[in-house]
Amino acid sequence: MKINGPNQSNFNPYKNQIQKQMDYKKETNKQDQIEISSQAKQLQENEKPNAKRAAYVQDIKNAVDSGEYKINHEKAAQKMIDFWSKK
Repeated sequence: MKINGPNQSNFNPYKNQIQKQMDYKKETNKQDQIEISSQAKQLQENEKPNAKRAAYVQDIKNAVDSGEYKINHEKAAQKMIDFWSKK
């Protein structure tokens, strides 16, 4: 019987490790996917601002830009007091 050294052509002691690396590479090529339910889509639609509110905000922005927007200081202070005094 003839015994060859560790450099036999059909013997690879790292075969299992190489296979594990190949499997890992296959797993890393997978991409995440997301699917939005119909309920979530409906919630997104409900959160969009309505036309009246958008027009009101745009009017305020235009007034601020032109310097015509006046602030009622007493009303703003009262709202801050009301907000922070809630407990």
